Amino acid sequence: QVQLAESGGGLVQAGGSLRLSCVASGRIVSIKKMGWYRQAPGKQRELVASVTSGDSTNYADSVKGRFTISRDNAKNTVYLQMNSLKPEDAAVYYCAAGAIATSLTYVEVWGQGTLVTVSS
Repeated sequence: QVQLAESGGGLVQAGGSLRLSCVASGRIVSIKKMGWYRQAPGKQRELVASVTSGDSTNYADSVKGRFTISRDNAKNTVYLQMNSLKPEDAAVYYCAAGAIATSLTYVEVWGQGTLVTVSS
C-alpha cells in the first residue's frame, strides 16, 4: 500500500557530506512521521533522526549538530543532510514512515536501505 524509496548513499571521505532522500508513494492519506535509521555490520539498527508531521525533530546524540532531517510534505519526501561525516557513521541507512493509508489503517513501512561508506 505504501512504499518508500531511498537514494543518495555512496562513498565519501571523512569530513564530507551526503544528502539522503526518501520518497513515499502509494495509497497514502497522510504521513504522520518519517525517520532515518542505520545499521552497521554487527550492530543493532538505531534511530538516527525523525520528524513528525508537525516538524518536531529528534536526533541521536551521536549526530546532533552534524545531521539535519527535513521533510517536504507536498512531495511526501524526507531528507537527511549529513555533514562532517565520520567513519563510524558508515552503515546502511533505512528510511521509515508511519502513515495513514487509504484503507484508513495506520501502517509502518521501511525502505530497502541505502549504503553510506565513509573512508578515513
